[in-house]
Amino acid sequence: MPQTPTPATPNSTSPAPTAQGTLYIVSAPSGAGKTSLVRALLERNDAIGVSVSHTTRAMRDGERDGVNYHFVTPETFEAMVARGEFFEHAWVFDRHYGTSRLEVEKRLALGEDVILEIDWQGARQVRAQSPEAESIFILPPSLAALRERLSGRGTDDDSVIERRMRDAVSEMSHYDEYEHVIVNDTFEHALHEFECIVHARRSRLDKMRHRHAALLDELLDAGE
Repeated sequence: MPQTPTPATPNSTSPAPTAQGTLYIVSAPSGAGKTSLVRALLERNDAIGVSVSHTTRAMRDGERDGVNYHFVTPETFEAMVARGEFFEHAWVFDRHYGTSRLEVEKRLALGEDVILEIDWQGARQVRAQSPEAESIFILPPSLAALRERLSGRGTDDDSVIERRMRDAVSEMSHYDEYEHVIVNDTFEHALHEFECIVHARRSRLDKMRHRHAALLDELLDAGE
């Protein structure tokens, strides 16, 4: 008679299950330096990436579809909203912006940390669905510095800059809805604070148990 297979004995050296990645919500008024800080963080840290948003605005020179944004028509965007495909979506500067729920959930399940660069409206939607997400708001060092950064782009006339300044003040009024606030006065200092938030989250017990499972087994088995 065929023998019943003996159940396999768990192997302490087997790879540990992948820990769920951390979702980071990062918001800031236009001109505060959010994009530059996020780019620098990605260059210096592994296993973290940015979710590529969908938008109905036109593609700018040098941008690539699927890299900077997923550029879609208003009709396509509205159909995605109706199907519940967005983690969050908002109307910003007369255009739709949204984050794909499927993309974010897939990457988190694979253990990757994911950054959402979204405004306060989108941040509220995400926090309601994922209260465990880390939220970070980036502020400029002053209104004068913010105006200088917006004017220095050389792509907008005075009326557009004034509108962006008003929008920036409105955006900044929601800073106290976030867990962390970074003032981007000196870039390297602001980047250091950003990295500290990420490293602190990665050192939490649930993350360490997954990342260092083999080490913990070795250390605890030493006394047996």
